[in-house]
Amino acid sequence: MSLSWRNKQLRIGLGPDRIYVSDARAIELAANDGSWNAPVETLAASLGGMKGEAAVVLADQFVRYALLPYNDTLKTREQWLALATHRFNTLHGPRAAEWQITVTETAPNGPRLACAVDRALVTQLMEVFAKANMRLVSVQPFLVAAFNRIRKSVGNGSCWIVVEEPGRLTLALIQRGMWVAIRGRRADRGWRTVLPEILEREGAFLGLSQPVTRVIVCTQGDFDTEMYDAWRTEALAYRELALAAE
Repeated sequence: MSLSWRNKQLRIGLGPDRIYVSDARAIELAANDGSWNAPVETLAASLGGMKGEAAVVLADQFVRYALLPYNDTLKTREQWLALATHRFNTLHGPRAAEWQITVTETAPNGPRLACAVDRALVTQLMEVFAKANMRLVSVQPFLVAAFNRIRKSVGNGSCWIVVEEPGRLTLALIQRGMWVAIRGRRADRGWRTVLPEILEREGAFLGLSQPVTRVIVCTQGDFDTEMYDAWRTEALAYRELALAAE
């Protein structure tokens, strides 16, 4: 499949089972090992004749996350990056040396969201677009891209953000505008039915005194927002969040 439009920024959502592309149908991938290798190879074969700029949003399963508590002694980007690097080294050991780490502000005096991506993935994406004579202007994790789209609606409120990807959920908790927790977990096809129980267990683990009942679900399929009587549920399309303009 060749992507044919030109002269505007190409936006791409890169996942293990499909590639979302602005103004085009998703590119479905054959069954693979779930790594980023097959999607990158498929993307490379799809860029013939393209020009201009591109921005890529990575599926959360290609990303590792960690929350860094706010520390007013850390004044520079380099200091936050050093803390994030130490945290990933502590959590994951020597393999963290192979990751490219970035730190994103969630609120002026709130925790920082540290993101780690295989350095080889970023390098290969740069090579793919360079060979296509295109300029890669950004590579962003899905959760960061999604939060940037919805942060105004969240404001100083509280909510769960639930991101659906094949066989996996990413769960993030925001309380009074501050990030509290984030983690990924395996999920089967029936996760919609048991989502209240999943979030109740997560809330109990975090020691929440009151349940957080607003849930924003970033879903890759249909989602019935009326299925949970005691919750305020909003469903947003994964594709639209991945491909939304900055």
